[in-house]
Amino acid sequence: AMPSVRPFTVGSPASPARRRVARAALALPITLLLPLAACHQPTSFQSLDVSGAAWGKGLQLKDGVGRTRSLAEFRGQVVLLFFGFTQCPDICPSAMTEAVEVLKLLGDDGTKVQVLFVSLDPERDTPEILQAFIGSFHPSFMALRADMELTRKTAEHFKVFFRKVPLAGSYTIEHSAMVYVYDAQGRLRRALRPGQPPPAQAAAIKALLDAGVTPA
Repeated sequence: AMPSVRPFTVGSPASPARRRVARAALALPITLLLPLAACHQPTSFQSLDVSGAAWGKGLQLKDGVGRTRSLAEFRGQVVLLFFGFTQCPDICPSAMTEAVEVLKLLGDDGTKVQVLFVSLDPERDTPEILQAFIGSFHPSFMALRADMELTRKTAEHFKVFFRKVPLAGSYTIEHSAMVYVYDAQGRLRRALRPGQPPPAQAAAIKALLDAGVTPA
């Protein structure tokens, strides 16, 4: 049985859209249901072992200077992949701040970690805005974006839920929150909950770094 959950996204947990997502989740195989649970945060959840999932192997998104990037470029490093948007009021900046602390805790091993921030708001997150946002946290962090069609396809591929929510004449974005962790071989291994203590996140990442590049 799945653990009890509580809301973990912007907006009303009782909204019709959230109920539709919950009903859809009940129909999914367990291998898809666990990552989708990021939309509703379990009270004791810290990380999931998602080894074997093929998400991200065909990832092709542009960085702040328009260069197309793929996960294959970062072989030899542990990659932390997060979906969010620059005008996010809480979880996105908090997740990036935690990532900075994780790198500090890892010491020299921090140079073997690459943080990737994928925008869910390409309409407002221009390359320049993304560069300024991600650069304010750490010079090694990288922001990626695409047009809305590819953004939706990429989010669906990673089982990331997001939607616009009207707010004071503009909008915010409700989205699931999860840090996807790839090992040095480029394999998806863990899904971490933002908000857990950085030492716990660092320990999970350190274990992957210590394992090194091993045959699949």
